[in-house]
Amino acid sequence: MARLTRTPLWRGAVGLLAGLYFLIPVAASVIFTVDVPGQGFTLGAYRGILGADGFADSLLLTVELAAATIVLVMLLLVPALVAVRLGAPRLRPVLEIICSLPLVVPSVALVSGYSSVLRWGPEHLARTPLFQTFTAVQDKRFPFVLVLAYTVMALPLAYRALDAGLRVVDVRVLVEAARSCGASAPRAVLQVVLPNLRGALLNASFLTLALVLGEYTVGALLGYQPFAVWIVNTGGDQAQLSVAVSVLSLVVTWLLLLVFAALGRDRTRSLPRTSRRAGRDAAAALTPAQEVA
Repeated sequence: MARLTRTPLWRGAVGLLAGLYFLIPVAASVIFTVDVPGQGFTLGAYRGILGADGFADSLLLTVELAAATIVLVMLLLVPALVAVRLGAPRLRPVLEIICSLPLVVPSVALVSGYSSVLRWGPEHLARTPLFQTFTAVQDKRFPFVLVLAYTVMALPLAYRALDAGLRVVDVRVLVEAARSCGASAPRAVLQVVLPNLRGALLNASFLTLALVLGEYTVGALLGYQPFAVWIVNTGGDQAQLSVAVSVLSLVVTWLLLLVFAALGRDRTRSLPRTSRRAGRDAAAALTPAQEVA
C-alpha cells in the first residue's frame, strides 16, 4: 500500500517541477512585455506586432517553407517506411541510421557544407543548365535551399513519429486485405494504410512545423530572414516587441499541438471500427474463393 500511495506523489512532484521549469520563463517573458517602467501595465508591444516592419513577410515566408518542408518530408519518408515494412524489413535499421544522422551533425556544420556547395556550383557550372538550378534554389522570394536544409534536420523527428504509428498498425495485413478485395498496391496504401496513419502523419507534420518556426542557425548563416531570424534581428532595437512575438508564437504552437492531438485522438478512436470493416471486406472477398476451391 505504501508503494501504491508514494508513486502518484512522485509523479505529481515531477510534473509540478516540469511545469514550473517551463512556465516560469514564459511568465517572466509575459511580464517583461506588459510592464513598462514608468508606464505600468500596457499592451503596446502586442498591438505593434502586426504593424512591425517585416513581420508579415517573414511569417509568410516561414509558413511557405514549412508547408514545402512537410510535403517533401512526407514524400521521402512515407513511401520508404511502407516499402521497408512490406518488402525489406532487414533494411529498417539502415533507414533508421540514415534518418538519425542529422542528430549527430551540428547545424553549423550543415550550413558550412551547404555554403560550400552553393559557392562551388556557380563557379564550375556557369555554362551548364545546372547553373539556373543553383540560382533558383537561392531565390530570396522563396529560398528552396532552406527547404532542403529543413528537410534533412526534420528527418529524425518525422521518422520517429511515423515509425511509432507504423508499429501500431499492421501494414502487411491491411495491404493484403485490400489486395484481396481487388485494390491495387498503390490504392491499398493510399486508401487503407494512410488513413490509419493519420495520427502519426499529424505528429510528424507538427514536429516539422515547430522545427521550421524555431530554426535560426541555417537561415541566419545563409543570409535569409525567416521568422526566427526576424525575431532576433528585431530584438536589437525593440526588445519588448521581439519577446512579445516569441510569446505569441509559443502560444500558437501550443494551440496547434492541441489541435493535432485532438485530430489524432479522434482517428485513434475510429481505428477499431475501420479494422473491423477491413476484416469483413477481406472475409467477404475470400469466401467465394474458398467455395470455388
